[in-house]
Amino acid sequence: MSSPAVVEPVSASGPGEAEGGRTRHLGIALTVISAAQLMVVLDGTIVNIAMPHIMTDLGFTQDNLSWVVTAYTLAFGGLLLLGGRLGDLFGRRTVFMTGVLLFAGASLLGGLAQTEGMLLGARALQGVGAALASPTALALITTTFPAGPARNRAMGVYAAMSGAGAAVGLILGGALTEIDWRWTMFINVPIGLAVALLAPRFLPESVRAEGRVDVPGAILGTGGLVSLVYGLTHAASDSWSSATTITTLALGVVLLVAFVAVEARSSHALMPIRILADRMRGTSFVVMLVVGAAMFAMFYFLGLYIQQVLGYSPLKSGFAFLPFSAGIVVAAQVASTLMTRVDPRWISGFGALLASVGMFGFSRLDVDSSYAGGLLPWIVTLSVGMGLTFVPMTLTATAGVAKEDSGVASAVLNTMQQVGGSLGLATLSTVFANAAKDRGAELGAALQAKAQSGALSPEQLQAAQHQVALQAQTYGSGHAYLVGAGMILVGALVTFLFLNVRHEALSSEGHENVHLA
Repeated sequence: MSSPAVVEPVSASGPGEAEGGRTRHLGIALTVISAAQLMVVLDGTIVNIAMPHIMTDLGFTQDNLSWVVTAYTLAFGGLLLLGGRLGDLFGRRTVFMTGVLLFAGASLLGGLAQTEGMLLGARALQGVGAALASPTALALITTTFPAGPARNRAMGVYAAMSGAGAAVGLILGGALTEIDWRWTMFINVPIGLAVALLAPRFLPESVRAEGRVDVPGAILGTGGLVSLVYGLTHAASDSWSSATTITTLALGVVLLVAFVAVEARSSHALMPIRILADRMRGTSFVVMLVVGAAMFAMFYFLGLYIQQVLGYSPLKSGFAFLPFSAGIVVAAQVASTLMTRVDPRWISGFGALLASVGMFGFSRLDVDSSYAGGLLPWIVTLSVGMGLTFVPMTLTATAGVAKEDSGVASAVLNTMQQVGGSLGLATLSTVFANAAKDRGAELGAALQAKAQSGALSPEQLQAAQHQVALQAQTYGSGHAYLVGAGMILVGALVTFLFLNVRHEALSSEGHENVHLA
């Protein structure tokens, strides 16, 4: 079968059209890609606030309710590599549109769900659609936008959508839940249809890579990632020492080791080892893993603090994250502009240091902290740091990749973020639980002694017990934030030490033009 002709970025508006027309078409192309990415990312958090309503409406038990999130995470994280490779083999625009339409259809099914099984099946299908759409969306930026300032700006917008999507999901989830939780699903349908209709007009199709689907690699890689993500998720909800956690994590590691061994010998590898062997990309992947781990866990703990300690409603809690979205969007645009004059390690390294300071600031919160004076400054600090970190890392993770590998390189980046999120939540949840338990026992013993002395009335005892619970929760969160700050600091050090690529090189096409400083 012959490969379709590639559409060059500069021809997106047609021969002879003015520069303004080309810019307008590229702007619409970026809007299409960004809308799809925002839809995929925010779906990871948009249902969180709706959970109590879903539980009541569909009869979920407390133990089963977490599967509303886990079903999506497993399918998304487990199939990302396959989705990226399918884009390389069958055309990224085609696979992108397929993923978006599948995501929209699954969202409609989820909104209409009448049983637990129907909703969980829809969430899994959403994950499959996201695994097809997300890596091809990033790869389409390299196909559509020429290297240099145009691509840097596009990467800035993409990174902003990726970083702010979780916060936007909390805001939108709170607003839509006020109407009906089903609208957290239905909202994706018109967005998905609009993206699918505009994609053929404004996004070029890629040249199809030679080769075939790597079936052994797909089975081992998908099985390993699903097992690993499941084990990490189970550890967060149960414990690291449970038999299920240990078994699934061990199985995931074994399958992924076998996956690497198979890929090293395959002529049609699902994930060519050369992508990981490059120092620039390897550094970018590692940093996105640890920084993403800290950030996604931050949303979880901070969401609990805002609702349970500060006493905010779901909608008000969502709006409390609005400065985070604004900060990361503004910083991402600043970073994309700086990329033409400053080497990426200085932008990303400084951003990670700033984010680490913001995370450390959260560890100083207590039950009496206010939003404006105690919380807001650190939200802004963290968001600016994240925006400065994400843009260079997204660009360096995909720069210099052979055209036939750009889809799978994008998939690896997304996989690092997804697995990083699960790893961060599992690790920091364990830190939180242990610290909160110890602090609760300490405060509880003191309260019990005071109660036995007859110094407290029943009403005063009940109020004091509630206060002890909040203090223990805040103490545990503080320890989790400290560990998260350390994780981001490690990412900053790795960036400064190993991301030695010059900014001039990122304005040139081809791996041979990406020179180390």
